Amino acid sequence: MAALGSTSAALTALGSVASGSPLTPLAWTVEAAGRTIGVQRPLFLVALPVAALLAWALIFRGADGTAGGRSRRLLFASRFLVVLCLVVAAAGPYTVTTRMTDGDPQVTLLVDDSDSAAVTEDVSSQLAADIEAEGVPVTTSTVARGEESPIGDAVAANLRPDGTVVLVSDGRVTSGRSLASATTLARDLNATVSAVALEPTQAEHYVTVSGPSKTSVGVENAFLAQVDGVVPEDAEGATVELVVDVDGEEVAREVVNTTGGVEFSQTFETTGTHRVTARIESDDRFQTNDVFRKTVRVVEPPRVLYVSRGDYPFRDYLSELYDVETAEAVPADLSAYHAVVLQDIRAEDVGNTESLQRFVIDGGGLLTVGGRNSFENGGYDGSSLASMLPVTTGEGTSQQTNLVFAIDVSGSAESGMRVQKSVALDALDQLGDENQVGIVGFNYRAYEVSPLRPLGPNRESTADLIRRLQSGGATDISVGLEGAAQQLGDRRGTIILISDGHDRFQDAARVADQLGRDGVRVITIGTGPSPNEQTLRTIARASGGNYLRADETDRLRILFGGSNRQYAGDGLTVVDQNDFVTAGVELTANPGSVNDVSVRSGANFLVAADDGTPAVASWRYGLGRVATITTYAGDGTLDGLLRSPDSLLLTKSTNYVIGDPERKATGVAEVADTRVDQPTTVVYRGGERPRGVEGLSFSAVDSGVYEATVVPTETGYRNVLDTAFAVNYPAEYAGFGRSAALEAAVSDSGGTMYDSEDAAEIAASARDNAAGVQPVRDDWAAAFVAAAFLLYLAEVLVRRLQVYRGRTQSEGGLI
Repeated sequence: MAALGSTSAALTALGSVASGSPLTPLAWTVEAAGRTIGVQRPLFLVALPVAALLAWALIFRGADGTAGGRSRRLLFASRFLVVLCLVVAAAGPYTVTTRMTDGDPQVTLLVDDSDSAAVTEDVSSQLAADIEAEGVPVTTSTVARGEESPIGDAVAANLRPDGTVVLVSDGRVTSGRSLASATTLARDLNATVSAVALEPTQAEHYVTVSGPSKTSVGVENAFLAQVDGVVPEDAEGATVELVVDVDGEEVAREVVNTTGGVEFSQTFETTGTHRVTARIESDDRFQTNDVFRKTVRVVEPPRVLYVSRGDYPFRDYLSELYDVETAEAVPADLSAYHAVVLQDIRAEDVGNTESLQRFVIDGGGLLTVGGRNSFENGGYDGSSLASMLPVTTGEGTSQQTNLVFAIDVSGSAESGMRVQKSVALDALDQLGDENQVGIVGFNYRAYEVSPLRPLGPNRESTADLIRRLQSGGATDISVGLEGAAQQLGDRRGTIILISDGHDRFQDAARVADQLGRDGVRVITIGTGPSPNEQTLRTIARASGGNYLRADETDRLRILFGGSNRQYAGDGLTVVDQNDFVTAGVELTANPGSVNDVSVRSGANFLVAADDGTPAVASWRYGLGRVATITTYAGDGTLDGLLRSPDSLLLTKSTNYVIGDPERKATGVAEVADTRVDQPTTVVYRGGERPRGVEGLSFSAVDSGVYEATVVPTETGYRNVLDTAFAVNYPAEYAGFGRSAALEAAVSDSGGTMYDSEDAAEIAASARDNAAGVQPVRDDWAAAFVAAAFLLYLAEVLVRRLQVYRGRTQSEGGLI
């Protein structure tokens, strides 16, 4: 008995799963002859010796009857066997074996009945009937209604190990977890997510407006009013009229296609909140999304102090956008300014660097523009000014850098594994020999492929190890980052994450954020047919790194090329397109000269000159922001950078260091635009907490800063503390047609995108998923009861035959 009691818990769990009913803690199992043998209620076996003793007493004790000893022994044996069978039956005997079974095929249809799916064909009822006609039962569950589409939550709740769910939905999630997060769970459970492609049966259009939410008086601003939606196949080519007005005055009217828009510019001449409204005239299902509202807060131009000993056109350029004052040196009092711009000035001529340093630490901005009299030519090295800058003076020398490749080898990367390896090999080829390089592969676990070692003598062997990588398993990017960080140990360095990004980003972003705090940044490279760029950008941004597309790996040469992989470009190159300063910037000019500087650890390398030298860099210094522009023309000017489209780089660099142009204002409120039933925050800056505002309760979050939350229930413009904000239609009406997230979920989980007529294929897939070698439990209690009954019946018949044949005189058949 003790041996049975020590059998592994795994076998007990196996029997429990196979039967669908829990076992008692005292259940016994044993492995024998390739199967699991067990009893569910072993305490009943205690009754066996008691029953045997009782039978012995009844048959043998005081045995003075007519029966002989042989008859008594046979009777005892038969009664003992009957009792044995009954006791064993009561103990619940069973066996568990693994064998090929048809399983229990069934289909779970998750039906989207939300408003965004209302413009598509309704196929769920007919599809369910057709699948059941194929002999497979269907469970239909409505997972979204009206203006709520928690599709990700519904998928996660209905997933089962090795199972599948079929979505009848457009895949547009408006609440709860994302489909990408649910897909990660599906891969962990070895489950699949399939979907039925729905075609639009009704036309539906919606309009949005994008553009700046805050600007300055007199600055030209670009906006885009965009129309999108779906139309039935027989209505393709339909058009709608789009009308845009600003503060009630029409500024644009145009007839556009189902997916089209109108770009327009607007210069605001007065401060305050201005209203931009776009309307479409269309005959479609919903009217609530035919109007989109946007507010633009216009403030006085920020005050900028321009300091230079020369006469440069950049000063005039700034004066067109900001309230600029000129000085030859930095004064002691900078409280009136939002930012200071230094251009081509020697360190000894800057002026009061102590007040400048305090100004930046307290939240002010500093933009330092290079030239023939600055940086290495202006005695910056070792000066107080140099300590504030994101670059160091002097030509950057090749330094050893610790780099760890974290390569996604999960199942989601399987179809593009050849591309994955190619991108990794191309990235490796950009790195200089001086670097220390390690390789980590990851799926749901991290594996060391190559230790951190000098790249020069190990380049070919490292590349060969990358070529040998094999794919499989679920994806967990956070595990990959942690594995790469473990390889770095206490050393600073950079992790180069190569992945399609199809994983929930929250955990990975949290790990990346901690890595950034520890001096390790993450550069992400997107691969595969449809990389999740938003996830990869979020991870990179959390660590202070940047995101590269698969065809942008040559930018690694700028950062890590070293002496034998020096970058040779054609003009200026944007290194990080995801930064505020460089996003949307197009560079066509090349001033031709650049100061000899190198980027500090922790700073943002944004633009490189044609030889890879930093041309634009930025970082945070205290509470303030600092940027450097170190490229210049032979005459010391910024040359073509002052002309469009390159001038956007100068504008955004200046706006970056200025930050919030209202940060010095008091007695003002700010509210971000929102949607119906979505909260937005009212921020008030002033000396006292606002009181008497209906429905709002303000709490202090900082000195002189108070916040309250408002949840609007109707569309339109609302006013709070003399500040307007826009309330737009719910997110449910801001997207129609099959979403890219749905296609990614199906692809990443190994599911199938079906048509509405594919009932037979769905049923066949359910059978295939259910069939296979599985543990099957057989209960034997009924068999032991039947054996006891047959044994007792046989014994009675034998004794009766003894009487009939005259072999005994006893009526009971006993001799």
